[in-house]
Amino acid sequence: MCRRSVIAAALACVAMSAGPLAAAQAAETLPATGTFSFTTANGILPTWASEDIILVGISPGSVVTAASNLTARVSVPIIAKTGTANAAGGGFRLVNTATGDSVRCANPTIDTRARLVDCVLADGTNAALFRISEIRTRSRVTGSSTITTIFRGVQLRIKDELQADFLNDELDTTAFSPYVTVGTGDLIVTRDR
Repeated sequence: MCRRSVIAAALACVAMSAGPLAAAQAAETLPATGTFSFTTANGILPTWASEDIILVGISPGSVVTAASNLTARVSVPIIAKTGTANAAGGGFRLVNTATGDSVRCANPTIDTRARLVDCVLADGTNAALFRISEIRTRSRVTGSSTITTIFRGVQLRIKDELQADFLNDELDTTAFSPYVTVGTGDLIVTRDR
């Protein structure tokens, strides 16, 4: 698929996933570059592994598991921005290796104002699976032709009990809870001025 088609699809996902928020913001969708990445929190990967749950990247996103199997780093490229909603390409899947069940988080939209990470599921519907419980620092670098916004220490949790129940049901497990940090990472977004 050519880059323009991927960007067009991502822009459509941003518009759909933001719903009323997009209408309220009435912001223009712009091409953007950058990355959203997070590393699983202490104990998360071993807990999931004990329930046969693994993380798998969806290209052009990636998942790299540490040699110790104690953490995994998820990374997705940012391809568009609408207000505070940042659309990524690719994504990741949570897979139960014992049953073959999986939940896909494709083309995630990371919204720093709504503090949500919205995913396109396998059936094409959207679900805000994760919430941003904390952003430690925010900064902005203005260049001659670009603006880069940097969010460090972005902490992710399962959005709520409803989403935890959804993940547990879909993956035939009890490993998901909205009360623990799933991972911490960074969001770096660059757009033209």
